[in-house]
Amino acid sequence: MKKPIELSDISRYRGELMGLAMLFVMLFHVWMPRSNPMYGLVRCGNVGVDVFLLLSGMGLWFSWTKNPSLKHFFKRRYQRVYPAWLVIACLFYIPNYLNTPGGGYSPDIPNLIANILVGWSFWRVDDLTFWFVPAIMMLYTFAPAYMALIQRHPVYRWMPVVAMVLAVMVQYYPPVHQAVGHLEIFFSRIPIFLIGVNLGSWVKERRTLDGQALWLVIVAFAMSLAMCVEFEQSWRGRFPLFIERMVYIPLTLSMVVLLAQMLRKTPQGVRRALAFIGTISLEMYLIHIQFVMKYVTPYKLGYCLTALIVIVVSALLAWLLRKIIPTPTLPKGGS
Repeated sequence: MKKPIELSDISRYRGELMGLAMLFVMLFHVWMPRSNPMYGLVRCGNVGVDVFLLLSGMGLWFSWTKNPSLKHFFKRRYQRVYPAWLVIACLFYIPNYLNTPGGGYSPDIPNLIANILVGWSFWRVDDLTFWFVPAIMMLYTFAPAYMALIQRHPVYRWMPVVAMVLAVMVQYYPPVHQAVGHLEIFFSRIPIFLIGVNLGSWVKERRTLDGQALWLVIVAFAMSLAMCVEFEQSWRGRFPLFIERMVYIPLTLSMVVLLAQMLRKTPQGVRRALAFIGTISLEMYLIHIQFVMKYVTPYKLGYCLTALIVIVVSALLAWLLRKIIPTPTLPKGGS
């Protein structure tokens, strides 16, 4: 009989998983020619965003069930995100306003202030420069209501299914599409975040899966990865992106379970390096495109060398930013 799969491993290696997710996202952002046979696989690195959201939702459940106080909840969220965000937002949006005709993403001072405070241009015109931050802050805003709801009425744990239908409506239902169609990248990620919250209770209760479920997890991973690679390699630009993001859901869940199993046997030095990247992942996300990759790419050093330089330099700058602007260290299982 196969050994049961311990879901608590997802919590035990949460930092390492977030580090891997950050690396996936950075490898996705580095330009690669479509003719490269690895193009489709590298483009699947976008799923790192979904891994972040799954782990964030799980962490919120740990935090909320430990201390269900709105004041404590939002204080922890803002203390983690806002200091680094305000610095990077000022460094990007102020020069963008001053140096771009028409103000760039900030056509006037009120919009500039709103961009610095809440990333307003993401909601207004789908500015994807730092889209993940305003998106995750919006999810944080509604998370306590969802967690309180499923505590009182567990049947509402099916809300991710409703969120999937909402993602389809954003693309195809005219009234919804006209109102928020430009925010597909946000709405199609709501399901995996809610699933992460739901998963948090199983992880916290240290539930296990029958060892035979490993084969089901492997099949789900192989099928969803194959489909996502095919989407990226052969169908990019010829289908609504939310369809691939729906396939990201089983890919994310199966991959996280498999990676957690693999991390149990990974050398400690490698785990420490991944956990370190996980610790500074927010800062690396904010820095790596606009403040590193933007200046490395023009040298045309090739994919591998460009990716290596971007990762190393971004990690160094992110570490320095974290040292200059200290933020709370998140507990092992939650946030």
